Amino acid sequence: MSVGLYLDEHVPRAIALALRLRGVDVLTAQEDESRGKSDREVLDRATQLGRVVFTQDEDFLREASRCQREGVPFSGVLYAHQLECTIGQLVMDL
Repeated sequence: MSVGLYLDEHVPRAIALALRLRGVDVLTAQEDESRGKSDREVLDRATQLGRVVFTQDEDFLREASRCQREGVPFSGVLYAHQLECTIGQLVMDL
């Protein structure tokens, strides 16, 4: 079973394109008209769609952690540091 990804607005477009070329189900925040929305709104939207968020925004981790502490369900968050991974590495890992 594959999981659809929801790419936060901070993720380079090249990652979405490369993942799609590999057959990965990807939806970006921009495509979903969620650009500029709060991390909580993006997390809620991805959960509503049954997708796991991929982000390179450390602030997003704080929101996910808060949801865990408060028992708020969400579909998941994948995180990679912006400076420690190449686009190629991220595509392979995702």
